[in-house]
Amino acid sequence: MSADRPTLPPVRLTSEAELARDALSAPLMARAAKLARWAERGVPVGVGGEILEESLAAATELLGLAGDEDGPAYTAEAWQLAVDTGLVEIEETEETEETAATAATAAEDDGAEGPGDAAVGIATPGEELNLLTSGSPQDVLDIWLCGMETVLADAAAPDLADIAEQIAEGGELDLDSIDWNPEEEAELLNGILGNLYLLTAVAEGADQDVPLPALAASMIVPDDMDEPTDDILEEVSEAMMRLDDQFRVLEPIGLVAYRPLDEALIEELDEAGETVRSAEPLTDEDVSRYGLVRLTPLGVYAVRARLLDAGADAPAVGDLTDKGAEVLLDALPDYPEALAQSESELWLAARTPLDAARDLLAAARGDDEHAPHRRLAAQQTLSLVSPDAEDALREVLDDRQLGGLARVWLAERALPGIPEPSQEMIFWLTVDTLAAQLGSVDEGAEAELRDLVQGLTDQHSGFFDSAWRVDHPATAEVLEAMGRLHPDKKAAKEARKAAFKARSRRSD
Repeated sequence: MSADRPTLPPVRLTSEAELARDALSAPLMARAAKLARWAERGVPVGVGGEILEESLAAATELLGLAGDEDGPAYTAEAWQLAVDTGLVEIEETEETEETAATAATAAEDDGAEGPGDAAVGIATPGEELNLLTSGSPQDVLDIWLCGMETVLADAAAPDLADIAEQIAEGGELDLDSIDWNPEEEAELLNGILGNLYLLTAVAEGADQDVPLPALAASMIVPDDMDEPTDDILEEVSEAMMRLDDQFRVLEPIGLVAYRPLDEALIEELDEAGETVRSAEPLTDEDVSRYGLVRLTPLGVYAVRARLLDAGADAPAVGDLTDKGAEVLLDALPDYPEALAQSESELWLAARTPLDAARDLLAAARGDDEHAPHRRLAAQQTLSLVSPDAEDALREVLDDRQLGGLARVWLAERALPGIPEPSQEMIFWLTVDTLAAQLGSVDEGAEAELRDLVQGLTDQHSGFFDSAWRVDHPATAEVLEAMGRLHPDKKAAKEARKAAFKARSRRSD
């Protein structure tokens, strides 16, 4: 894999059928579909498919939003989604674009508000509407993805109230004056969605509500900054305000689940009139007031689709089911434990136990630097295989690289006739296992590994006198690591001496 193709942690996706149901039940999508069916008799529209004022009132009534002061805006948004996704199609009337422009100008001169009254076309249900009910789940998801992209673009757009105010004052549209940069807004929103995706992956698919300040800080505060400056904290506060607006736009399409920022907090200002509370450390009681957000299962699906389109390697559990054992074993060491097990179970379910075991054992062989990781992954995957694979494990009992793990597998199932391993095989398996574990030690696992190292030397007197002779490519590196990890200074010194001997032996 090329270095410029980033690899992300795997995610667990729900089935396409479930995702399609989620897409159809998303409030904005459901409204758009209802309006598209309502358009069966034809709905006059303005330029760009814009719903006209009289029709807007009827549509708002249809959606049950007439009693909501924002009802017409919600209805217009749903109608536009229906237009953008092809749920309705527009047939232009004989009126030319020039006539439509003249009518629009006249409406402005008359002080008309809202959608213009000049019809330039008729909207009727589009072909895509049939796919929502008779198409496949993937058809539904394709339509939803199209609508989601439209909503994302709307979320990154400037505040229309600011634009209206600027135009009403007779000025020209100046993006700088309304503090909006389209590239920066799109980059911020894409980065935020990417961070939410990563958090979902790390949480192994569990719901992961993220406080809005933490999410904003993840994009603003530099990784190497121990204590954010006042300027950085103010940037975080400003980003929070923008994200609050954006998530309110994204929730109705089903991309995120969002508990909005408590509007009372926005009013808690310092003497200079700048928001400061949002940048302060949060207590458990207050955290939800600052906004909580997470990707929905539909959102995980959507962000992954966008990442794949951008050229990222964004695996999902089940991707490896039809791949060879060597691909599976290369990938599993980078998977979180629960997802690695799920991936292995799906892979094994597609094969007989005997064939799966033979393929795994063959792929586990090798003297390259990644071979210990493959063997550890093979051992973990084989632990899920039924006793029907017994013959495959017995076939490798005399194999220097695989005989040890084969004996472990047979012993765990209390199967008879397991030959005693030689001391050489025991030490080789020990070095191989440590080599695999040392390659991915995080801060939490280091204590466990330190206990393992100490336990090995306590159980085997003269361990280092024998270990340096082990004919394994990683012997010297493992002994050096044991010297760093062992809590006893004398044993650590013996480990370093053994590492020197192993390296000298290898160079001879």
